[in-house]
Amino acid sequence: MATTTIARRLSTALLALAAILPVALATFPHRALLQSCQPNGSIRGKSGSCNPDNDSECCEDGKRYTTFACSPPVTARTRATLTLNSFEKGRDGGGASSCTGTFFDDDVKVVALSTGWFNKGKRCKNSIVIRASNGRSVTAMVVDECDSLHGCDNDHNFEPPCASNIVDGSPAVWKALGLNTDDGEVPITWSEA
Repeated sequence: MATTTIARRLSTALLALAAILPVALATFPHRALLQSCQPNGSIRGKSGSCNPDNDSECCEDGKRYTTFACSPPVTARTRATLTLNSFEKGRDGGGASSCTGTFFDDDVKVVALSTGWFNKGKRCKNSIVIRASNGRSVTAMVVDECDSLHGCDNDHNFEPPCASNIVDGSPAVWKALGLNTDDGEVPITWSEA
C-alpha cells in the first residue's frame, strides 16, 4: 500500500515538472549559461620584473588570481574583451609567440586568444575576424595564447592569468578598428575567418 502511494506521488511530481519545464526554459536566460565558462581554480601571485606597457596589470605578492581551463563556446559572433598587447621583443607580451617562436612588430595585425579558444594551438596561424561596436572589422592572425591557467612569472611578464574571454590584440589591430589604445580593453565579437 505504501509503495503505491509513493509511486503516485512521484508520478504526480514528474507530471508537474514536465508541465513547468518548458515555461521555465523559455523564461530563464539559459543562453547566458552557454556563453559562460566557470573558473577552475586560482594561483597565488608573485611580483617580479613586470613591464607595465599598455597598462599591463602586474601581479601582487600573495594575491589570489582566478584561472580558467575553458573559454565560452565559439559562435558566428563570439563575445569577447579585446585587450592591448605588444608582440615585440622586450615589450609587455613576454616571450616569443608560441605558434611561430618569433616576435611581431606593433604594425602587424596579430592576436593571442584565451586558453580555451587557443585550443592547445589548434588555432595557430588561423585568421579571425574581429568586430568592434563602431561597425569596423579587421582580420588578424592568431599567433599566441593568452594563458588563462598560468601567470605571475617571468614567462608571462609577471602578469596574472588571462580571463576566459580575451582576444589580446596588437596595436595594429586596435588602429584598424579605429579604437583608442588608452581604453585598454573594449567589448568586441570575433569569428573564424
